[in-house]
Amino acid sequence: MSTSTPDPRLVGLLEGARALQPRTVALRRQIHRQPEQGLQNPKTQAAILHALEGLPLKITKGESTTSVVAVLEGDRPGPTVLLRGDMDGLPLQEDTGLPFASEVDGNMHACGHDTHVAMLASSARLLTDRRDALRGRVLFMFQPGEEGHHGARYMIEEGLLDDGVEKAFALHITSTLRSGVVTCRPGPMMASADTFHVHVKGRGGHGAMPHNALDPVPAAAAMVGAIQTMLGRRVSVHEPAVVTVAQINAGTTTNIIPEVATLDGTIRTLSEATRALVHKELKLAVKHTAAAYGCHAEVSIVPGYPVTVNDDVVGQHVVDLAARAMGPSWSEPMQDPLMGAEDFSYVLQRVPGAMAFLGACPRGTDVENAAPNHSNRVLFDEAAMEHGVATYAAFALDALR
Repeated sequence: MSTSTPDPRLVGLLEGARALQPRTVALRRQIHRQPEQGLQNPKTQAAILHALEGLPLKITKGESTTSVVAVLEGDRPGPTVLLRGDMDGLPLQEDTGLPFASEVDGNMHACGHDTHVAMLASSARLLTDRRDALRGRVLFMFQPGEEGHHGARYMIEEGLLDDGVEKAFALHITSTLRSGVVTCRPGPMMASADTFHVHVKGRGGHGAMPHNALDPVPAAAAMVGAIQTMLGRRVSVHEPAVVTVAQINAGTTTNIIPEVATLDGTIRTLSEATRALVHKELKLAVKHTAAAYGCHAEVSIVPGYPVTVNDDVVGQHVVDLAARAMGPSWSEPMQDPLMGAEDFSYVLQRVPGAMAFLGACPRGTDVENAAPNHSNRVLFDEAAMEHGVATYAAFALDALR
């Protein structure tokens, strides 16, 4: 369907989302004031349940987490479409000066998950008013523990997808894109994220007599360069990969050669084949470098989130759908994937679907200068949430036509 052809199923969606904006903003600010981390977000769960009260939804609460699954049955039978919003915050002290800033020391909604919850709740209300246009059911997935806690995997293990889901969709807000714009791409959308730990063992001694010791510090330092050289020489330039050594630790004082040095960091790739290759080559680079310095190294790699891969058809369709729902100026193809990671990847491993980004750069701020997600100063233009609500609803209406 051409983006210039009116779609009767999407007519009035943006206006409906706009009418719900006071409710959407109020819920967002309530959650923003009381951020919670990890898999247990009881206050956020309670706020979600209250926001959904009165709607004709079948609601199930998680057993191992404080997740919420709400199902809306359309007027006619058909498949199931999943819409997801994550709910957890970050261990960060907020410094935005907002009147509704976090009231919990050391906790902040710095990645916009408060907006995701609010938009998803309002989309449930918007779709309820359009049940007669739904041929099937909508599953609203309110998920804790996205920030490194594998919350989506827990929900899948509890049966989230057991009754069959035909398509899945998630939105993620970002402060570094023009407010109100929805952007998406087919194929890899975000990277895998694994953590590595290196333990370099030498032989301690006096700092004035290094020849009587086996110093692990030069070995550890050489490993940083060896890892980067490995990326450039063992991984194809056509296969993006990032390895960052984020921590190096060794020693206790200035005149002692330590026995042990450690390195810790992250591995990001955009394909499972490259992911496996980097794991293998990093271990070889570290162990051979250690041996060259007379030391021994142990490497452990902790698997994190898989690559987030949008379905080729759905990923492209989201771009077209956003244009039809809100106008062509509010939809942009996403050129390059991000090397950040997402646990919506677990859902997309099993269900054709897509994740898209929603721009919310603050008014009066250039996107190049906006504080990014995960910053203690990040701000989101709340007006963008109208477009997020409309996009969630449009995806379900289009899929269940």
